[in-house]
Amino acid sequence: MSKEVREAAAHDNAQWCAAVCASHALTGRIDADAWSVARRSPQWYPDAVTLRPGVDPEALLARIDAGAGASVKDSFADLDLSAYGFRVLFEAQWIHRRPTDPPADPPLTPVTTPEGLAAWASAHGGGELFRPALLADPRIRVLARHDERGAVVGGAVVSGDDPSGVSNLFSHVGDPEAIWRAVVASRRGVALVGYETAPDLPPARRAGFLPAGPLRVWLR
Repeated sequence: MSKEVREAAAHDNAQWCAAVCASHALTGRIDADAWSVARRSPQWYPDAVTLRPGVDPEALLARIDAGAGASVKDSFADLDLSAYGFRVLFEAQWIHRRPTDPPADPPLTPVTTPEGLAAWASAHGGGELFRPALLADPRIRVLARHDERGAVVGGAVVSGDDPSGVSNLFSHVGDPEAIWRAVVASRRGVALVGYETAPDLPPARRAGFLPAGPLRVWLR
């Protein structure tokens, strides 16, 4: 099961990365091995995401600008790119939650306007990274939590259908578990996938997400 979950999570994450790149006028390529983009991806986004174990590293790196600043999401933690001048930037864990027992928490509010997206991005810390073109993609849901004054105090992105990928989750008030639970409430009846580094994993675990296997991000 974990391999299937990891493959589904990697495919969803690749689609999200592709959407972010497309919003910056960068066209990617996807096949059985990987998603990749030939020009440098936006900040914090990889230039390639592997989609199966055992991808040939030289063939993968030939698809991207592999110079300084290049990054690769090694979805199955089975590549060694150190011989090519890369180092491990961070390690993380794929996670998943089956569509059972959704919490009674109120769902998050969809962001539907460029002004709302700008406020969300400012609260998230992404600045100009998140562009209005994302709102036109039916596969993407930008979700927000507001305080009593209407300020964005938390949120996440949910992409894809079933499973749906959860990314860019943040909270400025209290335990992030509340945002994780609100994401689950926002996608009732749908399996969810994503990934987190070790320090950020406990809130997701408390919201019912289970680990599905490791990944690495390599940086040159």
